[in-house]
Amino acid sequence: MQIQVVKSKIHRVRVTGADLNYIGSITIDEDLMDAANIIQGEKVQIVNNNNGERLETYAIPGPRGSGELTLNGAAARRVAVGDILILITYAWMELEEAKKFNPALVFPDEATNLLN
Repeated sequence: MQIQVVKSKIHRVRVTGADLNYIGSITIDEDLMDAANIIQGEKVQIVNNNNGERLETYAIPGPRGSGELTLNGAAARRVAVGDILILITYAWMELEEAKKFNPALVFPDEATNLLN
């Protein structure tokens, strides 16, 4: 049997941009992506702490060390610059593997989105 578990989480990052006219996705500082083991094109669940919205899109890398976190396309309507988000990815694995698995949990500086 396989179950779906949290693979990675970036906890409490601040939205730096919302670009309605960009082709969908979320742009994430590549340093944050690396720390959370998120790859380009990976499905990401977005939880908005400010308004309770939950949505899914895919990750694209932003400039390293920039702290960028931009929602693009239609998702830009579901956030405001300054909103606090939690980003989560999931993986399917066998039950026994899942019991031993440790997700990548990242807690960046909430003011800058940079790694401490």
